[in-house]
Amino acid sequence: MSITKKQKEVFDYILEYSNTYQIAPTQKEIKEHFGLKSFGSVQRYITYLEEANYLERDWNKRQGLKIVKNNNNQINLTEIPLLGDVAAGIPIEAIENPTTTLEVPSFMLTKGHKHYALTIHGNSMIEDHICDGDIAIIKYQKTAEQGQTVVAIIDGDATIKQFYSNRSHIELRPKNETMKPIIVDPKASEFQIAGILVGLMRSY
Repeated sequence: MSITKKQKEVFDYILEYSNTYQIAPTQKEIKEHFGLKSFGSVQRYITYLEEANYLERDWNKRQGLKIVKNNNNQINLTEIPLLGDVAAGIPIEAIENPTTTLEVPSFMLTKGHKHYALTIHGNSMIEDHICDGDIAIIKYQKTAEQGQTVVAIIDGDATIKQFYSNRSHIELRPKNETMKPIIVDPKASEFQIAGILVGLMRSY
């Protein structure tokens, strides 16, 4: 049974996600990735792929999708710069002229945007399951919305935290109850956003 181009895109996303994280994406993640308006649309895609014998579904599990048919599908990989340790400070120019690169699944990247990778140092974001030694995939941009996880550079030093801003100061919040937020006065410190977190890679 053949599937449409869009159904193939959904299958490829589930395949690449499953191979990367060793677990299938949730319906919410599929819905958000493709900008679908309802969970009904997600369920229809899953049903089509089940009927075409591309997927199996375990109704007792929240992330119970299983790949049946791999065929010749391969994970598409893209090289991005690997800029080192997030806690050590980042020369932004290195994004233009990287000395080391890393291959990452293409589905983690946003088309038309620059990305780079950093090795996480420390456990300040542990409650968001961002662990010491993880590779953070960062979309390079200079702005962020409230609550997004960003790479921020303060007086030349880099950190990864949740971003909040008001009229008087910027607050960079850790996700570790043992740590306090970093309060930044943009008038007194040199501050810039160097990107937002869009994915993680982890070795076991």
